[in-house]
Amino acid sequence: MRYSHWGAIALCIIGLVRSLHGQQKQDALVLYREGRYAEAVETCLRELEQYGVDDFRSRMDAYSVLGWSYIRMGEYQNALNYAREARNEVRGDPRIVEIEAEALFYLGRNLESLALFEEYVSLNSTGNRIDVVYYFMGELFLRLAEFSRADIAFSTALYYSPQVARWWARLGYAKEQNLDIEGAAQAYTRALELLPSLEEAKVGLERIQG
Repeated sequence: MRYSHWGAIALCIIGLVRSLHGQQKQDALVLYREGRYAEAVETCLRELEQYGVDDFRSRMDAYSVLGWSYIRMGEYQNALNYAREARNEVRGDPRIVEIEAEALFYLGRNLESLALFEEYVSLNSTGNRIDVVYYFMGELFLRLAEFSRADIAFSTALYYSPQVARWWARLGYAKEQNLDIEGAAQAYTRALELLPSLEEAKVGLERIQG
């Protein structure tokens, strides 16, 4: 009876610790979703100090929210540093790959960024960031003056998220640079149907009509 009593108490304590542990992880994500990025960063850094090196799942969760928060804060070098730290622990987490790629994009390191976005696609071709990944790839191809590939990347992004007006405008620009004037006009027009005030699409349509 005594053993059963203490066993029940031990199970309750373990359950409480796990509950608090899960709530702590959730809090960082909640802070991020509420736009409280600095607080999310602080929470994630504390979590990384607490989690053991063998607790890969919890550490990758913390690294992910940390990277997303740094990117939203415009602290791209910090996002890159922690993404690389995470990849030293676990190579194949698509979230970390995408964070590293995005940080490199904003730092202007185009070829490195493109290689990592392509790695994300190979790792997680149906991931919930796949539309954004193809959008960034389109922007990178524009930077590299590879307009046909930019067209394909933006078109793929829009296949997954067809209601993003600015992506239609960027597709129009890629087609315009690729001398597909009819396709550019259609893309700019679609952008304006979705968002009539979008200046980029207005100017682009006027430019090719002129």
